[in-house]
Amino acid sequence: MAERKKPKLAVWKFASCDGCQLSLLDCEDELLAVADRVEIAYFPEASRATVKGPYDLSLVEGSITTPHDAERIHQVRRMSRFLVTIGACATAGGIQALRNFQDVREFTSLVYASPQYIETLKKSTPIDEHVPVDFELRGCPINKYQLLEVLNAFLNGRKPNIPDYSVCIECKRGGNVCLMVAHGTACLGPVTQAGCNALCPSYHRGCFGCYGPKERSNPSSLSERFLQMGWEHSEIVRAFRSFNAYAEPFRKESEAHETKS
Repeated sequence: MAERKKPKLAVWKFASCDGCQLSLLDCEDELLAVADRVEIAYFPEASRATVKGPYDLSLVEGSITTPHDAERIHQVRRMSRFLVTIGACATAGGIQALRNFQDVREFTSLVYASPQYIETLKKSTPIDEHVPVDFELRGCPINKYQLLEVLNAFLNGRKPNIPDYSVCIECKRGGNVCLMVAHGTACLGPVTQAGCNALCPSYHRGCFGCYGPKERSNPSSLSERFLQMGWEHSEIVRAFRSFNAYAEPFRKESEAHETKS
């Protein structure tokens, strides 16, 4: 009986800090189990050895910021049976999407001595604005256990079991006292998708929204609470413009308060 071939896994980098790829390498012992079930065919962060596509599963980190990358992501999509975006850059444009609210030409003229040689798009955009995406894994960086769950789901032909509730649920499960209620600390937890195990609130810091907006989030209601706490509109703009600034619910909320600043 012929031995069944392992599915080919590819990991791709676009505009990013590589943190989400490192989350995969940080799996350590679990990574050995993954390597036993799949053929890691393309992963420049880990090895120079490559195997030609097509690939059964592609993990894509990073946003699209240059004309070259806008072309390359289509090539990746054509070579991939399933494509999963990992991290805030790939799912929401990343921290570099802050440039989307200004004129990128002004930035390049201030930073580079010869800006005429810089080829860049006007905006930093998530992968799904360019090609179809089969699943999005949020986070800055991603949760390595959630990544393992996605890989497990792929290998077993099922939907990944990734929570879509807010960080507040993680706080409740961890026994954390609500920072906003008890201490008047501003926190994006009510509108942010779970995944970090309420890391910042567990250390008495308000949530920064690293995992992006949860499904059916209500940022405008949270902003009203911030205003009642004495925040200025400009502070609300800054709160929603971080790792997931270009995610639609956060983007619309920051733009609404920018006009009132």
